[in-house]
Amino acid sequence: MKNHKVTLIVGLLLFVQMIVVRIIGQFPVAVETYYSNGLYPVISKISRYTFGWLPFSFGDLMYTALVLLIIRALFLFIKTRGKEWKAFLLRSLAIASIVYFAFHLLWGLNYLRLPLHESLGIENEYTTDDLLLLTEKLIAKSNHLHEQLAANDSTAVEVLTRDGGGEYHAFAKAELFKTTLNGYENLASQFPTLDYAPKSIKSSLLSYPLSIMGYSGYLNPITNEAQVNGLVPGHRWPVISCHEQAHQLGYAKENEANFIAVLATLNNDDVYFQYSGSIFALRYCLNDVYRRDRDKGAALRAKIRPGILANYALSRAFWDEMENPLEPLFKYFYTGYLKANNQPEGLKTYSYMVALLVNYNKNFPRAL
Repeated sequence: MKNHKVTLIVGLLLFVQMIVVRIIGQFPVAVETYYSNGLYPVISKISRYTFGWLPFSFGDLMYTALVLLIIRALFLFIKTRGKEWKAFLLRSLAIASIVYFAFHLLWGLNYLRLPLHESLGIENEYTTDDLLLLTEKLIAKSNHLHEQLAANDSTAVEVLTRDGGGEYHAFAKAELFKTTLNGYENLASQFPTLDYAPKSIKSSLLSYPLSIMGYSGYLNPITNEAQVNGLVPGHRWPVISCHEQAHQLGYAKENEANFIAVLATLNNDDVYFQYSGSIFALRYCLNDVYRRDRDKGAALRAKIRPGILANYALSRAFWDEMENPLEPLFKYFYTGYLKANNQPEGLKTYSYMVALLVNYNKNFPRAL
């Protein structure tokens, strides 16, 4: 009976927590000061020191075990024809309450921090002229990088990381993960909150399920391990790695993590990283130009080397191959998750990255 009461109390605390989190969300300055730049960096470093040294993803194993336990619990529930439905419901509620608490304490409160443009002191609105200037700049940068890395103007850049002999080979994963640190080190002087150490980034053991769901990577909020989908085309690896590391540093919103990933790749000494981040940012800016003026978008696209467009085609072909009837369902739930975590426009908030890029470029043109 005592255990039953404890389970009930823990389960009911879920609703109390929801109210508390909503109240905390009304004070983003306090979250920014005391959690995102206070408690969270300590939690994050402890987690990365604990799990970062493992050559495999502990979080992926944890999720796999959790799914198996859920399947087992459902099987037993069906087997007993729901006779223990009250106990089953209470246990499920208690588990949800514990997970909710752990999620927000260990990482999730970062969703409630100040918007990045406010903490950086930049605007979040921009003119078409400012957008065009940045897009032209990114085209020039991307073309120059492609010229250095590709055999000719029509060849996609596929190889990314250096081995011991100085040659570059796709998916030399361990070396690539080490190289991500350079970009963050170069940024730390102007952006102290991007001081990243130690690293805890890995190729996901669940890369195929991630591909089926349409994800390039994810951060495990419990273990603070950054997971990269090892099946995506190689030119995407640097920017995905830096994106997930931005999540580790407490930038929970997808658009803000995208922006920081661009900064971390463009400020990396490795030209392959620069290329990955440059064409990533260019794609977002060019899409925004097309939304505003299709003719100008087409004129700018004509200036891009065909090999860069070939890299974009590789990404599209990969995701087209992974299309399945369940993908819209995964996107629906993920959009709901974003909306529940202070991103009211769901997946549409990804375009906010362009505003960050345009205005950061106006203030710090050497960073892009």
